[in-house]
This record gives sequence, C-alpha cells and structure tokens, in this order.
Amino acid sequence: MTHLRPILILVLAFLVAACGTKPTASPAAPAKVEAVAHEDDLLRLTLTREAQARLGIATVRVGASSASATRATSGEIVVPAGAGGVPTNSVSNLQQLSSQQVVADGEVARTRAQLGLARIALDRATALVREEAGSVRARDEAAAALAAAKAAADAASAQRRLLGPSIRSLASQSTLWVRVPVFGSDVAAIERGRTATIRPLGNTGAPRAARPVQAPPSANAVAGTVDLYFALDNRDRAYRVGQRVGVTLPIAGGTTDGLSVPTSAIVRDIYGGEWVYAKTAPDKFIRQRIEVASTQGDRAILSRGLTPRAEVVTAGAAELFGTEFGVAH
Repeated sequence: MTHLRPILILVLAFLVAACGTKPTASPAAPAKVEAVAHEDDLLRLTLTREAQARLGIATVRVGASSASATRATSGEIVVPAGAGGVPTNSVSNLQQLSSQQVVADGEVARTRAQLGLARIALDRATALVREEAGSVRARDEAAAALAAAKAAADAASAQRRLLGPSIRSLASQSTLWVRVPVFGSDVAAIERGRTATIRPLGNTGAPRAARPVQAPPSANAVAGTVDLYFALDNRDRAYRVGQRVGVTLPIAGGTTDGLSVPTSAIVRDIYGGEWVYAKTAPDKFIRQRIEVASTQGDRAILSRGLTPRAEVVTAGAAELFGTEFGVAH
C-alpha cells in the first residue's frame, strides 16, 4: 500500500491537468453567407440643393411615344458602281484593281504609241504614191495598219474606263455607297424605299441619312445574306472606302410604342447595362435599370423599366453616376 501511494498521486495529478486543458478550436467555415440590403437601398442617392446646383441636375417627366420600327446592323463603305467597274462587294479587291489599272494604263500608252507610228507610216506611203515613188499596195497596207492600231487603242481605252477612276482619286469621291448585308429571310421586312441611318462605329460622329440605290445584284451564299446599297453624301470626306459603319434600317409597316426619355438621360455601365436616374422624392434619386427598344433622334423608346409620369434626370445623369461610384468628372 505504501508503494502504491506515489503512483496514485501521479495519476491524480495527470487527471487534474487533463481536466484543465482548453478544448481545440474548430476550423473556420469555408464560406460565409450574409444578408445584404435591397438593390434600391444600395442605389439611392440623397443630394443637397447646393450639390444639385453644382452638378447641374435637370429632370423631365416620362411620356408615352411611338417610333418607326428599325433594325440595327453594320455595313461597309464602298465605291459607287457608277464609278465604272469598281468592285462594290469587297474593299480587299481594290488592291487587285490597282494593279489592273496600272497594267491597263500601260496598255493604253503602248497602243497610242503604235497608233502614232501607224499614222506616220501612212503619211509617208501616201506621199511616196503622190510622188510616184511608192506603190499603192504599200499605201493600202499602211492604211490597214493604221485602222488596226486605232482599233487596238480604242479597245485599250475602253478597258481602262471599265476599271474606273484611279485608286488615288477614290478619297475625293463626293458620294460613296454603303453595302449592308441582310439575311435573306429578313430582306422582305426591310422598307426598301426609305432612307437608312449611317453612323460611325462607337458613336464618335453625328449620324446621317443615306438614300437607297439600285446596284448590281450581289450576295453571299455561304453567309446567306443579300446586299443592300445606300448612297451616302461624303462631300466633307468624313468616311473612307473600306470603313465599317453602323446602319439602322427601317422595318416595313412596324412601329414601337412605349415610354420615351431623352437619350441624354441614359447611362451605361461597364457590362452594357442601361440605366436612368429617377427622382423619387425631393433631393432623392434612384438608379433604375431600363431596356431601350429603339432610338430615334434624341429620344429613346423604352420597352421596360419605368412607369408613366416618372421623373428622370436628363442633364447631370453622368455626374450622378460618377457621384455614386466615386468617378471624378
């Protein structure tokens, strides 16, 4: 018993130490879910009157409107077919055309030189016959050679005319054409008698109207498209051959009804989402998502996103967007 006492003391000390040990901490959760505020709460802005005056805030009431139905697509600036044989289906052919024009110019110069030599030979043969020093047969052969040289010169000149003006002069064309590929199934829906709206890609310039024109038929069987052509006034040299442009085509017998807002009221985020700032109370603004059905001039027709008589910000919408996200203006 005396020998077991030290052992019992050690066992009791171990048990006491074990009871006092802190529990092991549980591992951290791999994910954490937290409730966030409603989207309206995240987008609500409250501005003082002084801040609104500093940002130049102006609002307008939303009203109902309608616009002609349109279809947005793209096109290519090409040379008018009236320029004489210039290919209108692809600007890449202009490189080949340039080399053909050089060859044709050389052929015109060669045939004209031969025509001059044939005329000199005929004059000499005629003079010899008049002085009774040459034969009539030689004069007739010289006359036939002159006629052949003239025919060759005329053919070379006609072939050169078919190749149109020189490539260097294409930049000075006052009128250019716009080639617009349209799917064959959609051609019947396009109102062919009305003008199309042409604008540079990226909306970097003002749009302008282009009238429909009759052109040699062209299509792409692989893509299943048919080409429509429109004449574009280019006296200001704003467009160049081969340039890609945005095109808005009118749809036959169709109109779009909806709420109308000025295009200046629309802001777009980095994902292409369209928004407006609606005034919900004095000094309070909410960014609301919208969807634009069509645009005509400086007005946009909405398919959804607002209610009638809503008040939206026109001047200062971009400044509110910058205020919300901390972007300096």
